Amino acid sequence: MQYILMPFSWLLLFFYNFLNSYGLALILFAIVIKVILFPVTLKSKKSMIQTTMLSGKMQQLQKQYGKDRERYNLEVQKLYEREHVNPMGGCLWSMIPLVLLIALYAIIREPLVNLMDVPKDMIDTVAGITGIANTGAYPQIYMAEAMNDPAVLQSVKDALGEAGSKVFAMDFSFLGINLASVPTWKFWANGLSWSSIGLTILPLVSTVISFLSMKVSMDTNKINSAQPKNDQMERTNKTMLWTMPLMSLWIGFTVPAGLSIYWIAQYLVNMIQELICAKLLKKDYETARVAAEEQARQAKEDEKRRKEEARLERARRAEEEKKNKKKKLPKADPAEPGVGPNDSKEGIRAHARGRSYSPNRYTVTDYTDPNLLLGQLAMSKKERKAAEKAEQEAKKPQAQAETETKPENKPEAPAPEVQEPVQAPAPEENAAPEQSAQQPEQEQQKEEN
Repeated sequence: MQYILMPFSWLLLFFYNFLNSYGLALILFAIVIKVILFPVTLKSKKSMIQTTMLSGKMQQLQKQYGKDRERYNLEVQKLYEREHVNPMGGCLWSMIPLVLLIALYAIIREPLVNLMDVPKDMIDTVAGITGIANTGAYPQIYMAEAMNDPAVLQSVKDALGEAGSKVFAMDFSFLGINLASVPTWKFWANGLSWSSIGLTILPLVSTVISFLSMKVSMDTNKINSAQPKNDQMERTNKTMLWTMPLMSLWIGFTVPAGLSIYWIAQYLVNMIQELICAKLLKKDYETARVAAEEQARQAKEDEKRRKEEARLERARRAEEEKKNKKKKLPKADPAEPGVGPNDSKEGIRAHARGRSYSPNRYTVTDYTDPNLLLGQLAMSKKERKAAEKAEQEAKKPQAQAETETKPENKPEAPAPEVQEPVQAPAPEENAAPEQSAQQPEQEQQKEEN
């Protein structure tokens, strides 16, 4: 860390020896640092413009591969490679001023080590001579301020020997304000004087200048106005617009006032650089603005086309439904004569029972009392035979009547004699009627002969 701080320590010490003012040295140091970093700032803005111009293509990739995050990240990486864009370019270059701010804070916090080359193991010796404990956040600042007394300074040099050859009395006053002191809200605690009031005003001025710098940076970045409205981005910008100044206000009341002087100078130079960048990058901003407008126009056309396609699809479906309603129900199959077009409906639902549903397809069997069936089965065998015999006797008179009504001119052949089977003689009750029927026929034949 010491090797990183060494160049900045030399630069700040050079400005202090040249101007003999700690405050002016900090202002000049801030200006030089911003000038040195101006190419970095310019490159950061160019990288931001290039990244913003790819936002439209990235949105298309998001829609195409949104669900497949691995494929989406791969396609985005390929897009960056094709366009020769470093997505971390803007953030990377923006981190450099922050690193320098941390370095400057360390230089201001430890002036004995960084500006006077006092070894760290001898700081306790200086603390014993000055009577200031080597504890807290800024003991070296208070030790350096105490060495403004010539007697204390000489004692420190004598105690350090060769290591104290570079020790000098450092004047922290600037415009009547002690820049080695930490501002406080209670500026009236040590009496109302310009030194206490001015010490409290410095963080407030730094906060206001920080807000103006952020505002100018957002206004000069023309590409923001050309982009489609993004609520999330607008909320982020508004948050940063107020968060960064508030952080400056909080830090300003926790560190020595010299850092507020550095911030005020840096923010003023930053506003000037933003205006210069806006002119130098005018063509790039214009190209990005045109690209953003084209992306917005293309997005509107795509949205309009999607709506039109959705409308046509709805119209097509409505037309199909209309045609289907006009179609007649299928005619009944000739093989199914009992099927009607409305038999299959259930309420207003067509074919709810099936297209070939027929309510008369299956016949209905008449109901028969089971007791009658059981009674018929219970009849004896003799009763069934008697019923059959009565039925046969009822048929015989009908047969005789048919025989008598035959024409007389047609002689009838004599009826063959009925020979009873030997093995199965006819019952006696049936023989009598047969003989009585044969006697009249024999007598009639004798008369004719």
